[in-house]
This record gives sequence, C-alpha cells and structure tokens, in this order.
Amino acid sequence: MVEPRDVEASMSRPPTGASVEGLERRRNGPAYRVLAELRSARADHGRITPDDERAIAARTGLPVAVVHGAARYYTDLRGTQGERHVRLCGGTACFVASQGGRHIPEVERVLGVRAGTCAPDGSVSLQVVHCLGYCYTGPAALDGDEPRAGADLADQLAGLSSPRAPEPSVRAATAPVVLRGIQGDEGAWEVWRALVADDRSPRRVLEEVETAGLRGRGGAGFPAAAKWRALSAAGPAGPRYVVANGDEGDPGSYADRILMERDPSGLLEGLAFAALACGATTGFVYVRSEYPRAYESVAAAVAAAYAQGHLGRDVHGSGVDLDLDVVMGAGSYVAGEETSLLHSLAGLRATVRPRPPYPVEYGLLGRPTAVNNVETLSSVPAVVRAGGAAYAARGVPPETGTLVVCLNERFVRPGAYEVELGTPLRDIVFGLGGGLPRGRRLRAIQVGGPLGGFLAPDQLDLPLLDSALTAAGAMLGHGSLLAVDDQVDPDDLLRHLWEFGASESCGTCTPCREGTRLGERQPGAAARDDALLDVMETASLCPFGRRIPGAVRSLVRVMGAGRSGPGPGGDSPR
Repeated sequence: MVEPRDVEASMSRPPTGASVEGLERRRNGPAYRVLAELRSARADHGRITPDDERAIAARTGLPVAVVHGAARYYTDLRGTQGERHVRLCGGTACFVASQGGRHIPEVERVLGVRAGTCAPDGSVSLQVVHCLGYCYTGPAALDGDEPRAGADLADQLAGLSSPRAPEPSVRAATAPVVLRGIQGDEGAWEVWRALVADDRSPRRVLEEVETAGLRGRGGAGFPAAAKWRALSAAGPAGPRYVVANGDEGDPGSYADRILMERDPSGLLEGLAFAALACGATTGFVYVRSEYPRAYESVAAAVAAAYAQGHLGRDVHGSGVDLDLDVVMGAGSYVAGEETSLLHSLAGLRATVRPRPPYPVEYGLLGRPTAVNNVETLSSVPAVVRAGGAAYAARGVPPETGTLVVCLNERFVRPGAYEVELGTPLRDIVFGLGGGLPRGRRLRAIQVGGPLGGFLAPDQLDLPLLDSALTAAGAMLGHGSLLAVDDQVDPDDLLRHLWEFGASESCGTCTPCREGTRLGERQPGAAARDDALLDVMETASLCPFGRRIPGAVRSLVRVMGAGRSGPGPGGDSPR
C-alpha cells in the first residue's frame, strides 16, 4: 500500500482525550500481540468467540469493544476457518493470468466450497485475498501456509497434479544496491558492526542518506533523511519508534517479499541504522500475513541478530540499546498506509487517521514514529557503506538511485529487476521482460499497482520516473509493471478494479467508502461519472480513495473500459 505524499512538516498538537492510543500509552506498552492472540484463537477452534475476545481483552488491558472491533475488521479473523484453509489470490496479476479471474470458480469447484465460506463439516474453507506475491507465476494460492501456483492451480489443489510454486527470477540490470545481499556482494551486519560504536555515526547516517537523495519506495517518494531528522528532533523526551512497513499488498509487486525472504538481515540492518539516526531504541517489522515465509525468515533473522550481539543492550560495546521485533498482520490492504499500520500494530482496526499530526510527532502509542518501506530500508546499508554520492549519481535527480521493478507472468521473462530510475519503460518491457509471447497482443501496462494507472503501448518511451508517470496519468508506486493482453475483457478488468476498491476500503471516510461501493454496483456508469470521481479524488482521507479515480480514468482512456451502457444522465450510480 502506498504511503501518503504529505510532508512531515506542518505538524499540529497530538490529539488529546481518552483515545485508545492514550490508553495504550498509559499501559506503557504496545498491544501488538492482540492480532497474534486473535489468530491463535481462530486456529484453535475455527472461529473467534465472545469468550475469546473477553479473555484477550483481560490479558492486554484493552476494552472488549476494541478487541471485538479488531476481530471483525481483519479478513483473516472473520468467519469460520476450516481444518484446511486455502487463501486464493484474486489480485490483478492472477486475474489477468487466468483470463479474467476464471481460476476462482475452478478452485471453488474442486474444493466444493464457495469463496468466503467454510464447508458445513468444517473440513475446508476458502478465502480470496488480493495478492500473495506470486505475480510472476500466477494464478496462486496458499494451502495452509504452503504456496501453490501455475495455470493448473485447481488441479494442484485437488491433488491431480504436483504442487509447485517456482521462485522468481531476480536480477540486477545495473550495479546492485538493493539486491547486493541477495547476490552475496555484502555481508550481513558488516557496516553496522563497524559504525555503531562511533558517536559520529548518527550524523553520518543522516548525511549519507540525505546526500543519496533516497526516497520512500512504498509509493510516497518522501525523502527518508527528512523523515528521520523530523523524528530525531521530535519531543518531548521519551520513547520513539522505527517501523519497517512490510505490508506490500499492491497486486503485481513482490519486491518486498523477495527482500524479506532472501535478505532479511539487510532489511534489519537498514532498520537499525534508521533507529540510530533517529535516536530510537525500539523497532518493528510489520509483515503482511499473506507472506508467511517472509515472516518466518525475518523472525529467524531477528533471533540470529540477537544471538550475534547486533541487537539488545549495549550493542557491540557501543552503549547503544536496540530492540527489534517482527509482527504479522491479519489481512488488510489499507494497513499498508502508515497511520493504518500503526493502528494495527497497537492491536486496533487498521483505519486511517487524519494528518496532521504526522507519525513523526504522534505515531505508535502516541509517540514519535518513523515508518519506512522494506525496499527503502534495504537500500540503507549500501548507501552508508559506499557513500550517498555514489547512490545519487544514479537515476535522474531529484529521483536518484535504483528501483526493483516487478514483471508479471504475461511477460516472456517475468521476474524482479533492479534498474536505475529514469530507464525507459520500453527497455524494461521489451529488453528485460522480452515483451509478450508470440500470439499475445499487449493492450496496456498497469504501473504502480491498483492505485497507479494504465499506460498504452505507445506510451512506453516514458522514463521510469514518478514525475513523468504522474504527468501521464499513472504512478510509480512500488514499481510493478503488469502487462494486460487481449485475452482480458476491459469491462471485466474495470469491474475487478472497483471490486478491489470496495473490498479493501477501510470505511473511515464517506467518499472512498460510498464511491467504491457505487463503482462495484455499476462499474461503467461510475467510471463515467466525473462528479463522483472528482469527489473521491479530492475529499478522500488517504491515498487509497484519492487514487482510485485516476486508475479508473486511465483504464477507460487506454482500453475503452466502461464506455458502453447508460451514463450518469440515465442509469446513474447515484
């Protein structure tokens, strides 16, 4: 989920009153175990009961109403879970891979259960989610926590073909920065061990990251050093936090999953440098539940880092104390937005909070907090090691450095490629990705996930820059390039986009909540209702609602979706 582009300045006083965050603050500790306890209760007996909610509330000190709200909010916690629980990807990449979502009824047929339900005997349940990070080989599912992927997915789940989930091709098309750890070019924690004991290191880290021009890779593009400086200067004195946002949920993007699974120590080292620069002594890695292997990998890396003395009290005799922990989400796309994520960490519903105040002043438990994307933090050790100037020499200022671009399975060579910002899209689509296989015609490229936008084939001379893509009606986002071919009906894709919006809206603000519901009911009419789209674009509380209209308009413009049928003058969605 993309982070807000709002600057971290112009901050106001923190909210006051008997808020849940205030309660948490008085308890002197986060309630992030609430989600784990709710998940455990559901696993024990298939569903979460009122008795479970009361018991968890008593253990955490939270009101029962708060625990109940969390239990009914998250996709993973609602309803009844069978002995065999299958999470089926309904994200855009898998939708395109199965020619418009045909894999969903196929899986329903072989499992004998409808999506969103559990068999009467409790043997199997089926849940549709919006990305599992297997966009390069979809459609995909998690059978329990075991991934399954490929055109024969239904047969795999039925036991008629061998289960498989191929690993993605991962390659650096330039000298690697983010992928250094994966390619074995940089030892884990080497830079941290060398610098943590130096009193000048906090300033050096800030200066190198600032010189690099490193910006958030979660979609916001906010300068990392500016966020850290704001946090280090935030008052009053007391705890402050750093958080790695591993809730990558944009269908088509799987860079964060790769980094968390294959180079978790690189991420943790980057988070440690962020804590050092900000003066924080506590950090969290929030991993989406749809990435169970990433969670296990990061948790193992945290344990190893403590065992090796990189974390804990008086790290390497430096006098620096630093504790890191890993937390699993519970199924919410909007939890990728930073204020929603911080609510989720505190054991609350992952709803959006208005800004200002910004998290660097009022974040987790009401304390100053910096939230950074996984890819952003994974870049930091290389930036500090080689110097910010070397990183800034790449890309097109002010958009410097590299980005891991993800290609879906429609390409001849799908996979993740680290490229310099400013690389022409055509070089990525046809050079690295090889274009589409013979017999398929490229209709559009979706850039930046479901909140990004669609580009026509004749727009591929654009550079991979957020400024250029925004001007063209798209957005860089996480950097996914999702090819759509002529096997997908544009109206089906438009319906899919609106359904995604309605399903994942947190419901906090009226423009997003009601606008996506209207679009879900009448996708074509809503897509042509400029008044509706304008209201969503200008009045929604967070980037989720504000960016859906741009994605809808670009799909209509590029593929002609939703142009037939009654318009707002006749069968208006309102």
